[in-house]
Amino acid sequence: MNSLFKALNDPTRRSILELLREQPRTAGEIAEHFQFSKPTISHHLDLLRQADLVSSDKQGQFVTYTLNMTVMDELLGWLLQFKS
Repeated sequence: MNSLFKALNDPTRRSILELLREQPRTAGEIAEHFQFSKPTISHHLDLLRQADLVSSDKQGQFVTYTLNMTVMDELLGWLLQFKS
């Protein structure tokens, strides 16, 4: 759970999740939306993958990232237990 909160703590990673909510995207397509270097975006994507918030699928030289809704559902369920 700590890696999940660490991943969500950064505004860039939250923005990446918002992009992936629309549709799966390659790392290059994600990088086009930011003014960071591609290695920096790759680092953010790696942290999101470690937290299981995104999954990746390598197709040739491209890696496509997809939002993992299962983890989001589990997080939401965990948070809702605190609502009175």
